[in-house]
Amino acid sequence: MRSRIIAFSLGIGALQMQPALPDWPPLVVLLAAAGLLWLVRQRPTAGRVQSVGCLALSLAGCALLGFAWAVLRAEQRLDDRLEAAWESRDVQIVGVVAALPHVFERGERFEFTVERVDTPGARLPRRIMLSWYRGSLDDEWRDGLKIRPAERWRFTVRLKRPHGNANPYGFDYEAWLFERGLRATGYVRPQAIAERLDDLVPAPAYLIERLRDHFRQSFYEVLGDSPYTGILVALAVGDQQSIPGDQWRLFRQTGVTHLMSISGLHVTMVAALFASLAGWIWRRSERAMLYLPAPKAAVAAGWLAALAYSLLAGFAVPTQRTLYMLSVVALALWSGRNFGVSRSLLLALLLVLLIDPWAVLSPGFWLSFTAVGVLFFVGTPQIGAARGWRAMLASWGSTQWAVTIGTLPLLLLLFQQFSLVSPLANAVAIPLVSLLVAPIALIFVAIPWPPLLHLDHWLVSGLMAFLEWLAVWPIWEQPAPPDLATLLAVVGVIWLLLPRGFPARWLGLCMLLPALSWPAARPAPDEAWVDVLDVGQGLAVVVRTARHTLLYDTGPLYSAESDAGQRIIVPYLRAHGVRAIDTLLVTHRDKDHSGGTMAIEETLPVARRLSSVPELQPERCFAGQEWLWDGVHFAVLHPAAGDYERDAAKTNNMSCVLRIAIAAGSILLTSDIEARDEQALLARARPQLKSDVLLVPHHGSGTSSTPDFVAAVSAREAVIPVGYLNRFQHPRADVVERYATSRVWRTDRDGAVRIRLGAEGPALSSHRSEYRRYWHGQ
Repeated sequence: MRSRIIAFSLGIGALQMQPALPDWPPLVVLLAAAGLLWLVRQRPTAGRVQSVGCLALSLAGCALLGFAWAVLRAEQRLDDRLEAAWESRDVQIVGVVAALPHVFERGERFEFTVERVDTPGARLPRRIMLSWYRGSLDDEWRDGLKIRPAERWRFTVRLKRPHGNANPYGFDYEAWLFERGLRATGYVRPQAIAERLDDLVPAPAYLIERLRDHFRQSFYEVLGDSPYTGILVALAVGDQQSIPGDQWRLFRQTGVTHLMSISGLHVTMVAALFASLAGWIWRRSERAMLYLPAPKAAVAAGWLAALAYSLLAGFAVPTQRTLYMLSVVALALWSGRNFGVSRSLLLALLLVLLIDPWAVLSPGFWLSFTAVGVLFFVGTPQIGAARGWRAMLASWGSTQWAVTIGTLPLLLLLFQQFSLVSPLANAVAIPLVSLLVAPIALIFVAIPWPPLLHLDHWLVSGLMAFLEWLAVWPIWEQPAPPDLATLLAVVGVIWLLLPRGFPARWLGLCMLLPALSWPAARPAPDEAWVDVLDVGQGLAVVVRTARHTLLYDTGPLYSAESDAGQRIIVPYLRAHGVRAIDTLLVTHRDKDHSGGTMAIEETLPVARRLSSVPELQPERCFAGQEWLWDGVHFAVLHPAAGDYERDAAKTNNMSCVLRIAIAAGSILLTSDIEARDEQALLARARPQLKSDVLLVPHHGSGTSSTPDFVAAVSAREAVIPVGYLNRFQHPRADVVERYATSRVWRTDRDGAVRIRLGAEGPALSSHRSEYRRYWHGQ
């Protein structure tokens, strides 16, 4: 059975790697696989070769069955889509606020279930994500318009298909939305009337969300603006958005991020506490014991507690996975059958993937199953094991070591970093949060006595002080290892965690070394790698030579707590082994080009700063600056030194233009220059403008890309950095037509664009073409 579950899971995973769904009907494959399995089971085996052959056929049938099941579920979800013709158009809808609204700097964001579409001809997905922005003035956002879960509203909205930034080693926002069934995103139109139709829609799921909202408000009423209120809210009702960004950064630095949301550990701990309490109470009644054995009563109470806590947490996908795993264990204990560790874990895996085939897309899925598997692997009872508090302390330490080393390969592959102080931080934080902080927060939910919450906040304050003390230690960062090195590291971890006395366990450490020391790929001398990152409506370009790195602009500022620097650029540089920036060139003041500067400078050392923005206290960029890195020539072409004396100059007119050239080709990076700047360049540096690759000026706006300039550059490749369905309607269609002789790349369509300047000339590729998945653009 175990091998068949693994084969079925591999079939599901194989579908999630496909660029498109197969054309053949899934039902045919389901029937074929079922028939193959039936034949294999019915056929008698005579001989070892025949038995192996039947097993291989059976495993192939299970894998095919898993693949077909995933296809069937994917087709059902893809059918619930927003038609392209209805993107960015006003649509009037009626529906229900389906989950806790999350407050952000400029408004609120919430999930919305569409019950009715009042606009003729429009067909919308059933579940969407909406943002409701505040007006530009404080009095434009009235208390009467605030929303709560379970309310029915009539909105006029503008929607678009799910779309996210597509960068190597970046977060796949489209996969995240797809797994949760959110098939469109958009915003409430501020000019239209928003009307609350019902204060409460009495459906079970909506009532649970209303309760969560009530409990969240009770926490803020007691603690107000206390610094760690958001942590307690997250632990009690699963509202992770309530934790500020600086606290999340502290948790990542110390490796305790998993504890600050309702994770599998918390759900399991609550189930264990309630099971112990129920078993203790049950044993006090002879009648109850005669009616139902205490172990079964404890299992039932623990499972019900886990279900209640999962619902209180919003029944998020990670919480669902934990509940499914506990359900398998509870069923085994209730039935009195010993499924064994591996079989129980694989049955839980099967249940999770049957309900949620897209779980394999989540890093949390891999980390949670890996952590549980490691705990089972090292926690097997041993004959002659010592007892007492010293043995318990030693067991706790070995468990922390096992989980830390067991998840190391995945952390390097998925995040390219891990905290060196994570074992110590978790050794303190896990018992404190799981046994005290989270249970006290839940007790307050049941018994709203304010001193409980003040005590809980005091405990969290002490924990945060401890984590801040640990955070001064460095984080191990490593370029993303190749798949083969990761696989070798997994084998090394298993070898290293074998029982004491197993010969040559030190070989496991040797197998870990490639993943821990894999060198970052760099261009050869006389070559340059230029990556135009997909940051939305903005610009960020990473230029690497054999021994140097230049960052050209830092992307947009998304909100007060989020920017392209921390969300996209820093993870990208870390995954590619960039430890320092030799030159940071911020072309001009606009926030879509300079928004991530602070995050970059706080994270990475910068040797040289070039910019036209005086507030950054840089070295000014001006025409005539040149330098040579590893055989690659860099030259600043704009602005002229005298342009800084013009007070009336627009920020776009001060954009720093950079040309990168080798003997075999060149790239021209133009930022946001406009027509007047293009004319100045034509007059001052026409011979230097000719390039093989052009970063199209000002995102393809109508104020740039004059015909004379386009002809002077005569680029074979044109790259347009632009946001999907942006409000500026960039790029303009007439501007794109001017590049008819060039191959046009767009970051909204192609994702990050990779340019390799080598001896054979420029070679371009895009992330979306290499990492295409069937849900992208759907």
